[in-house]
Amino acid sequence: MFVSRLKMFTAVAFAAAAIISLPFNAHAAALNSNTQTVALNATLGESLTISASVSTVSFTLANGSTVTGDKAVPITTTWVMGPGRTSVKLYGYFASSSAALTDGYTTPDNIPSASVLGQVTTGAPTTYTAFTQTAPWGAASAGLLLVNQAITASPANFVGNRTDNLNLEINTPAQLPAGTYTGTLTLQAQAN
Repeated sequence: MFVSRLKMFTAVAFAAAAIISLPFNAHAAALNSNTQTVALNATLGESLTISASVSTVSFTLANGSTVTGDKAVPITTTWVMGPGRTSVKLYGYFASSSAALTDGYTTPDNIPSASVLGQVTTGAPTTYTAFTQTAPWGAASAGLLLVNQAITASPANFVGNRTDNLNLEINTPAQLPAGTYTGTLTLQAQAN
């Protein structure tokens, strides 16, 4: 009987040792997959826009007199620039320096751009100045720099906007015949 109990005890001990040596999944080490990368590309393009909330300015002309337009032209310039930019410039210009406004007859009478003056108290010409500068567009000597906004890194203003009021005058030529004179002032901004 002693031998059979010893055999039984030995058999139970071996069985217990076998059970203890089996792997237990609750405490097994984590299994990780391979890695995969994803490249991210994000682009924010530069933009430059202007808008004018007035589309017509009227004048009551008087020979040999300077007259002011009936309203100012609010111009909003909005920009998103890259770090290489140094300025945003707003210009006004005419297609012709000799005929900024014309009466439209076969033999027209004209008001030259030198007789049209602009002022932006928050911009470049703080006093009334004739449209006689060379702008990047339009006729030579028929433009005027209205605003010169510096773009700087400190304080950073690569993204911004501003609204400026353009006031206009016409220095009426002394011998201008009666008539209705029309013309188009073009506004455009440029980033440098």
